Amino acid sequence: MDAEQTIAEIESLERIFAVRDTRPLSLSDLAAANRRHDEQQSSSPWFRLWQRYGICCRHESPALRLDGIEG
Repeated sequence: MDAEQTIAEIESLERIFAVRDTRPLSLSDLAAANRRHDEQQSSSPWFRLWQRYGICCRHESPALRLDGIEG
């Protein structure tokens, strides 16, 4: 296999992986996103207060939003 072909294949794969995944989120995807969010926010005293007492300053119910898509 020559170097030019290898480079072309790598560039092709890069283009494929750069395309946005448009599949709808599954329940396990949402659960994983919520887990990651909770882990990232775990050091915040406001987040711990919300987790413990369910206090929230949002006017609407919480939902996962990705580029205008509500989950």
